[in-house]
Amino acid sequence: MTLCRRDAVLFGVNPHPQQLGDLGERLAERWVIRSGWQVIARQFRIGHRDIDLIAKRANTIAFIEVKTRRRTDFGGPIAAVSAQKRRHLTHAAAIWTDRHGEPGWEYRFDVIGVLVGGGLIRIAHVENAFTAWEGRPRR
Repeated sequence: MTLCRRDAVLFGVNPHPQQLGDLGERLAERWVIRSGWQVIARQFRIGHRDIDLIAKRANTIAFIEVKTRRRTDFGGPIAAVSAQKRRHLTHAAAIWTDRHGEPGWEYRFDVIGVLVGGGLIRIAHVENAFTAWEGRPRR
């Protein structure tokens, strides 16, 4: 993976968390595109809820949450997707689907974990990381 100058700068300093998150989203987007997906939306926001990436391949839409970390001292990036975040993603995805969905499309929730540190980048892509049913509050 080729990094641009602004990405490389982040390896030498302790960036603001937003900068690290932005870097992770750019790297995840490149990963998704190289995996044959077309990114159709970035940072889709509904109020305080957001979906980092929405990608399409054939008749499948993936709502993708990207988590970026420098270290795994408190768990890896994928483990950082809490039950509350899953509920927020599910809600935002339902709104996106109501507005833009098409009959016959399949929908799924993916999580991409980006670990940046020591001059290395590690990307883990968990397809179908959870279902919309898991994201709903329990009654």
